[in-house]
Amino acid sequence: MSLKNTKVLTISQSISPFMDIPEEMAKISRQLPQGILDRGNEIRVFMPKFGCINERRHQLHEVIRLSGMNLIINDTDHALLIKVASVPSARMQVYFIDNEEYFKRKAATHTADGDFYPDNDERALFFGRGVLETVRKLGWVPDIIHCHGWMTAFVPLYIRHYFADDPHFENARLVMSVYDQKAEALDKDIAKKLTMEGFDKDVVKGLTKPTTDDLYKLGMSLSDAVVKASPKLSKGLETAIKSADKPTLNYVGDGDFVGAHADFYQGVMEAALV
Repeated sequence: MSLKNTKVLTISQSISPFMDIPEEMAKISRQLPQGILDRGNEIRVFMPKFGCINERRHQLHEVIRLSGMNLIINDTDHALLIKVASVPSARMQVYFIDNEEYFKRKAATHTADGDFYPDNDERALFFGRGVLETVRKLGWVPDIIHCHGWMTAFVPLYIRHYFADDPHFENARLVMSVYDQKAEALDKDIAKKLTMEGFDKDVVKGLTKPTTDDLYKLGMSLSDAVVKASPKLSKGLETAIKSADKPTLNYVGDGDFVGAHADFYQGVMEAALV
């Protein structure tokens, strides 16, 4: 049965042509939602508004009716700005999550010297929470929520715990795409920040010496299904995927990867009805 009239929310760390690193993720996050849309489904697509994205060239503009919320991260208020742009040559819009403090800097996740930003954990929290608050404000109820990259890994955590009773998300199936990204060390206080936000200690116990791979593991453990989005993954991630024991779509190269994902989405939704 082909996927039709399904609402698919794509949340990605990187989407071409706005950003091309990591290349594989940027390409997939650009082509997959487009392909799903072309098959007669509805999509919404979100990414962070990193400072290296050229707003003028890509014609980003602020969506005033969606902006203006404040999110509390690590005990501090942060203003949520929503911007939007169209993908040239496609009927596809991308929403951007922006914030002066977290996303103004001129690089994405690393400094010019190649150092991993020490607040990337908070940026990921703000991004994930910002997407979900915006989707609620849009009044849009997704059937599938597909997360791409470690920076989206808090989305399943928010949905399963923070928004557990929210009618926007209660029937959504969560899919996590895992990419071959270098494991980077995160702020060691991340578990403390999450318990301050009201998350149960048991939920965040895997984040005592956290790396971005641990975020992937957290995201996978709370998702309904997993996609191996790179031809090769680290041994640790392969083991985590195996032990998560979720429906898994193996890496699809340049074949009909839209079709493979559409069938996978369909299977994940049907499994939920059993």
